[in-house]
Amino acid sequence: MHARILIVEDEESLTTLLRYNLEAEGFEVTCAERGDEADLLLREQLPDLILLDWMVPGLSGIELCRRIRARRETEQLPVIMLTARGEEGDRVRGLATGADDYIVKPFSVPELLARVRALLRRTKPAHVSGTLSAGDIELDRVSHRIRRSGREIHLGPTEFKLLEFLMRSPGRVFSREQLLDGVWGHDVYIDERTVDVHVGRLRKAINRPKQSDPIRTVRGSGYSFDEMFSEA
Repeated sequence: MHARILIVEDEESLTTLLRYNLEAEGFEVTCAERGDEADLLLREQLPDLILLDWMVPGLSGIELCRRIRARRETEQLPVIMLTARGEEGDRVRGLATGADDYIVKPFSVPELLARVRALLRRTKPAHVSGTLSAGDIELDRVSHRIRRSGREIHLGPTEFKLLEFLMRSPGRVFSREQLLDGVWGHDVYIDERTVDVHVGRLRKAINRPKQSDPIRTVRGSGYSFDEMFSEA
């Protein structure tokens, strides 16, 4: 069962970015542009976690967080506050209002995803699997260990994140730009050809002679993790 996440954010481009990356991670995502709209959604169906912008219109994020903590049915709902207000006093106020975590804009998407997973592991452990498996490959997100057919594979940190990102969405084709955003973060400016270099290193590490290659190159589009590779 996938965790449900409610994004409360009025900046359309950021909502699109968050939704794309969270859905790629396997989460079910609902979005609201206004605090009062989010308040109504919370009364209809409870998510497993809420990403809450401090300054949404209609009802501020701070006031919505207060209401969440005041109602019995939502008092334990995990809340991550998103805000451009990075001063210590603002962080203290946000946490004192009841937020479980506090992320200052602009932020790294991989860091936000890591914080979402960490909070869900504490509050909803059944929704966050520590292991990804496909064919004869097993990736342990907690210990950062990878095995293929029982053989341990040693990867650098970037190749590990690249494999994890691809394995989260088997069969889905990612462009080089999408891989840069998802693995390196959208604030990192590097050449798209860097992706090809790291894919090459990853393939060299996980494939042995006569083993099928799970990473598929889609000409003109990018790369995907082939969910059918074990049948080759």
